[in-house]
Amino acid sequence: MPALSAGSGSDTGLYELLAALPAQLRPHVDSQEDLTFLWDVFGEKSLHSLVKIHEKLHYYEKQNPTPILQGAAALAGDLTEELQNKPLSSEIRELLKLLSKPNVKALLSVHDTVALKNYDPVLPPMPDDIDDEEDSVKIIRLVKNREPLGATIKKDEPTGAVVVARIMRGGAADRSGLIHVGDELREVNGIPVEDKSPEEIIQILAQSQGAITFKIIPSIKEDTPSKEGKMFIKALFDYDPNEDKAIPCKEAGLSFKKGDILQIMSQDDATWWQAKHEGDANPRAGLIPSKHFQERRLALRRPEILVQPLQVSNRKSSGFRRSFRLSRKDKKTNKSMYECKKSDQYDTADVPTYEEVTPYRRQMNENYRLVVLVDTTRPRRSQESDGVEYVFISKHLFETDVQNNKFIEYGEYKNNYYGTSIDSVRSVLAKNKVCLLDVQPHTVKHLRTLEFKPYVIFIKPPSIERLRETRKNAKVISSRDEQGAAKPFTEEDFQEMIKSAQIMESQYGHLFDKTIVNDDLTVAFSELKTTFDKLETDTHWVPVSWLHS
Repeated sequence: MPALSAGSGSDTGLYELLAALPAQLRPHVDSQEDLTFLWDVFGEKSLHSLVKIHEKLHYYEKQNPTPILQGAAALAGDLTEELQNKPLSSEIRELLKLLSKPNVKALLSVHDTVALKNYDPVLPPMPDDIDDEEDSVKIIRLVKNREPLGATIKKDEPTGAVVVARIMRGGAADRSGLIHVGDELREVNGIPVEDKSPEEIIQILAQSQGAITFKIIPSIKEDTPSKEGKMFIKALFDYDPNEDKAIPCKEAGLSFKKGDILQIMSQDDATWWQAKHEGDANPRAGLIPSKHFQERRLALRRPEILVQPLQVSNRKSSGFRRSFRLSRKDKKTNKSMYECKKSDQYDTADVPTYEEVTPYRRQMNENYRLVVLVDTTRPRRSQESDGVEYVFISKHLFETDVQNNKFIEYGEYKNNYYGTSIDSVRSVLAKNKVCLLDVQPHTVKHLRTLEFKPYVIFIKPPSIERLRETRKNAKVISSRDEQGAAKPFTEEDFQEMIKSAQIMESQYGHLFDKTIVNDDLTVAFSELKTTFDKLETDTHWVPVSWLHS
């Protein structure tokens, strides 16, 4: 270790020494990264605060202050008694009122404690009936309020002993630091529990109020120090511990809804993680099924099935003639208009559980609403311009781009190709703008990458009753009609909308960041615009892989 020159012998010597350390260590540091680490450590405000406290204590230690008396509280009591025997003037009344205040009494009591240097806590008396041979027994007293103790117990099958199964992070037991996993429980409030079941012991604890005394035999295993959880996950399913037959303790479970952000506090148990809701002021964690355990049991509940491709409506809204919609069957060709180049639309069903996420703030330009143009091999019409309605390219070039995987998605309609190219999306992103894409739901998972970082909005139809009521006068252009005439919606159209939306939500709902119900068009558009505006200002949770790949 190199020799270090210390500061002067003044009260600020320690502060000056810490400030000078990084510069003096510089010749002995191998990398800039290590040097930066040293500057960060010795520049911490908390460290400087400790130094200042140390210097103040050092100053008072040199002054050697001594209390004038050690019984200020008793003196105040005597003074109160004497004043009460005198004529009560306004000054005496004010002084008596002041001395009777609880905070003043507490202040005088603390003064006397410090003056006497009586800092040791008053411990409860040890029970007389402890076996002398049980020198490893610990007596622990915890004060129980309305909050649960935050520990679960189980019966150890080989020995029959009742042991602590887990300590809930942030709970009363965890904060006390006195109870540990593996500790054997012998008594609760003087009641032997060796012949009792965990359920009976829980009843004893539930009926106990105030201080609870435990007699335990400490576990031989040493606790490994655990840090507060820095892992956050997005829940992709609803969970209610009261409906979970597998959870070891329903009262310790944490309920959550799909889309909730959870902070993982402990993954010590491979089956049951400890978590709390992000931003929750309550420090106590609750039990949730681990990702691996939840995926396993969901997979066992349902057989492996093939996900059939979505059959989307065969009509195009006359108000969105430029949007790329898909029909079930083209009347003339009798083939699916949309032919996905990916075979994974027939993949086995996903089992979504959790997704690890991190906060992310999007940097967005004010004029960002830009629709990506669709490439097509259809001949350009007289009123159309290349790069305005579509990007018109040759059939040979389109097929070459397909072979080179240059399309996010593509399809064929009336012997013409249509597709959304990756290059068209990248060209918009290169202008520091954000694309508005209208894609098939199974395409979304291929877009959820570090490069594109999409925010996925699902526009959901209202109930079929509302569709009948609000769309009875609306008209659409049918791809089955060779003339392209506008026709009213049919009952079949309504049924198909509802069915398709249900399939989309069931299979791909875990990929959606926002769902907007298109009941009233004006209200839905306002909600969509508000969502866009919030993307510019608010922090959102995104997959960790987007920022740490």
